[in-house]
Amino acid sequence: MRIGIGADHRGYELKQYLIKTLDTIKWFDAGADSDERTDYPLYVPPVIDALKKGSIDYGILICGSGVGMSIAANRYKGVYAALVWNEKVAVQSKTGDNSNILVLPSDYITQDQARDMVLAWLKAKFMGGRYQDRLMLLE
Repeated sequence: MRIGIGADHRGYELKQYLIKTLDTIKWFDAGADSDERTDYPLYVPPVIDALKKGSIDYGILICGSGVGMSIAANRYKGVYAALVWNEKVAVQSKTGDNSNILVLPSDYITQDQARDMVLAWLKAKFMGGRYQDRLMLLE
């Protein structure tokens, strides 16, 4: 499994935790490289480009509220970025909406909650069928 991950300064610590803790995943780290103030839109394009090229399977984006990353990522065609706050929502974002980018709000979740959401999301499978029909309405 290859995952791209990007975070601004408010998500930096959580990004580092996930990379260290989930060490069986092959990570593409798109930054930030420190917790010095930076702007979240800078970390979306490298993850999206890697996803579209097929060099990663999924992406994870992290900022303080998760809202900015969600808005930025969902501007791209074929990207389904889901802002999640618990495991159930993470799983449903994949099973019902085929999310390919998981967005985490670092200011509102713990590191362990984030880890558990990522693991649950990666295990979930898209149901297809009528859920695919709904996605086609977006395209």
